[in-house]
Order: sequence, then structure tokens, then C-alpha cells
Amino acid sequence: MRRLIHIIIIASMCVATMSASAQSRRTQRNAKCAEMTFTDGASHDFGDVERKGGDLIKVFRFVNSGEAPLVIKKITKSCSCMTADFSRKPVKAGEAGEIRIKYEPHKVEAGKFHKVVQIYTNAPEEVHLITIQGNSVEKKRQRK
Repeated sequence: MRRLIHIIIIASMCVATMSASAQSRRTQRNAKCAEMTFTDGASHDFGDVERKGGDLIKVFRFVNSGEAPLVIKKITKSCSCMTADFSRKPVKAGEAGEIRIKYEPHKVEAGKFHKVVQIYTNAPEEVHLITIQGNSVEKKRQRK
């Protein structure tokens, strides 16, 4: 009998915990929050590029389509051959911002590249990814 009482108590605690968790998720969904939406996509293909032809730059534009200010907390890159510049100021709801990626092909070997940038924000989907890719080639020598 005592064991049955323990089982009933544990079961009722599990149900109460699950109910509270579901309520918390509903509250988070209904809360005003920021949302990062890329206007021209979150990837770019540079195609064939000359390895020693200079730096490659791509500006990724986004809009805060949420209802709260969007804050970019930090950005991490998959390679030291890239830099990422962005405004540290919050982007208000409905306003636009941009992230400027510079890729330096001379810092890596020739060949295909695929690089990823992780953007950490205060939006519910906390991490956003942008990618760049292409093919770095050595300059062809002209015959005389």
C-alpha cells in the first residue's frame, strides 16, 4: 500500500512538472522577441577567384522582423582567414542591419573553400549561420 502511495505521488509530481514546462514554453512563444531575417539569403558563392587577387567582401543584410530589439552578442568564424564586422548597437524592431564578411584567400591554400560564420543573438533561435564558398585558383601565367 505504501509503495502505491509513493507511485501516485511521483506520478502526480511528473504531471505537474510537465504542465509547468508546457506553460513556460507557451509564455516564451507569446513574449515579444527579436527575430533576425536575412533579406538576400544567408549564403554566398564567390565562384572562381584568384588566390592572390585581393580580399573578397560580402555584406549580409538582415532585418529585425521581431518586436523587441535584436542584439548580436558575438560572432565566431570557422577560419582566421575571415573577419566579420557588425554594429554593436541593438537593431530596433523593423530596422535593418548588416554583417560585413571579409575573406582573405591568400591566407589559405588554393582550392575549393566553404566557410561558416556563427552569429549569436538574443533571438529565440539564438544561433544563425551564414556561409561563403568558392574556388580559389592560382593565376595562370601567360606564355610569351
